Amino acid sequence: MIARAGSGWQTVLADLSLILFMLSASALSQAGDGTAERPVSRAPSPRAEPLAVWREAAGSPALGDWLAAQAPDPRAQLTILAPYGPGGQTAALAQATRLAADAARAGVTARVVVEPGAGETTATLAYDDPAATLARTLRSSRGDPLEETLR
Repeated sequence: MIARAGSGWQTVLADLSLILFMLSASALSQAGDGTAERPVSRAPSPRAEPLAVWREAAGSPALGDWLAAQAPDPRAQLTILAPYGPGGQTAALAQATRLAADAARAGVTARVVVEPGAGETTATLAYDDPAATLARTLRSSRGDPLEETLR
């Protein structure tokens, strides 16, 4: 907006009103219809490189015993991943629920992910807690610290 000699405050106010209208219209066009209570995320759950992996197999310790043997770290999150094939969703959910209950008895809260796919049910400890964003924020704002060191 360029103010010219002879233009009054009405022109400035009209310009600002138009800008406000365009911003409001843009925000409303992206807001949706308001009927959905919570947006459904179709993105895969965040996963980091695991610190430790547990699989249920013959001779392996129970999940609670395995958790007790791990070094306690409040930053690590336990994730129980239960993939399932066609028609196996109920069984995968039941197994994941049983493992989450075992983890709760050991004093660990688990994130349970039941999704279509191949593989076996696993439990992992990793630094993939979505609430712990400090390291991601620092890395994204400063770049990779390892690359900075190597320069």
